[in-house]
Amino acid sequence: MNAVFNKPSLWQRLKPMFSGFDLPLLLAIGWMMGLGLLSMYSAGYDHGTRFVDHSRNMLISIALIFLVAQIPPQRIMQLAIPLYTVGIVLLLATALFGITKKGATRWLNIGVTQIQPSELLKIATPLMLAWWFQKREGLLRLPDFIAAFVLLAIPTLLVAKQPDLGTSILVASAGLYVIFFAGLSWKLIIPAFIIGAASITTLVMSEEKICQPDVEWPVLREYQKNRVCTLLDPTKDPLGKGFHIIQGEIAIGSGGITGKGFMKGTQTHLEFIPERTTDFIFAAFGEEFGLAGALALLGGFTALILRGLMIASDAPTLFSRLMAGAVTMSFFTYVFVNMGMVSGILPVVGVPLPYISYGGTAMVTLGIGLGLLMSIAKTRRVRY
Repeated sequence: MNAVFNKPSLWQRLKPMFSGFDLPLLLAIGWMMGLGLLSMYSAGYDHGTRFVDHSRNMLISIALIFLVAQIPPQRIMQLAIPLYTVGIVLLLATALFGITKKGATRWLNIGVTQIQPSELLKIATPLMLAWWFQKREGLLRLPDFIAAFVLLAIPTLLVAKQPDLGTSILVASAGLYVIFFAGLSWKLIIPAFIIGAASITTLVMSEEKICQPDVEWPVLREYQKNRVCTLLDPTKDPLGKGFHIIQGEIAIGSGGITGKGFMKGTQTHLEFIPERTTDFIFAAFGEEFGLAGALALLGGFTALILRGLMIASDAPTLFSRLMAGAVTMSFFTYVFVNMGMVSGILPVVGVPLPYISYGGTAMVTLGIGLGLLMSIAKTRRVRY
């Protein structure tokens, strides 16, 4: 009889699934989702079902955050090798049998649907590198870092070859964050930084010569060269290659301090802003909500990133610390690259603004990444 009365209720059985979630992280995610819905309603209300689809994608992302958060980091680490291997195999299959759209072979037909395997590598690559450094903890030597760079180079080069510069940047940056947090020596970082700064300075100083049509750039394709040259001087082709950057800058600047008002952006709704629901949605947001709205948006992103770094610092294992750090800084990369290209300080590449831009695949990747972060937060070490 007592057993019947002492039988736990449904809520008592489900309560452990909802406990341990990091409240500050949840609040930051909720803030970004709220701004994302607001932005999409304005920018995409006349784009068919964009707002409805964006809402559905957010619900999927929330479900993924909740589900992945239930998996302990130790179990997640066991998935590193299988996910990385499957991702590389799918990238090779895409190169051989993939579907080409607009000159890029990024999609693979698996019968029931088409997938973009490169998205898997945004998670699988840092996962694999974090696993590698966890196994080598306490024994790290230069050859271990060389092996890590090889593991990173394989998916990065395969994605870049598709070509998909935006995704290759995200995959490479996620892996580099893991390698950096694992303890890469500053003796290697500083020379690389100096070389990069010198290259950019040379590029800017020599823009007139190297951007001539008959000058070929090694490694980069012609359209990638055009993106860099357009960044340096978009006014050379204001109605062609420079149109995106110029219109984005006009929209953001015309927003002023407080913006033109919700759904009152002229650049946005007269369709001067290209891709206003995807890559250039920050321009539409800046026009309607101005500097104040942009600061509110940046505040939400900053809160999420700072909280993620705090979770990484409290993580109980090297794998958890590396993975939490990589997920958090990858989020930073999304934000920095997207806002940078819209405001004219970086070349235009296909990188969405997290939870603001339209896109189902990116939303799934973000949900999995933040789910990993939440899982690590639930198991962070006890402070003594």
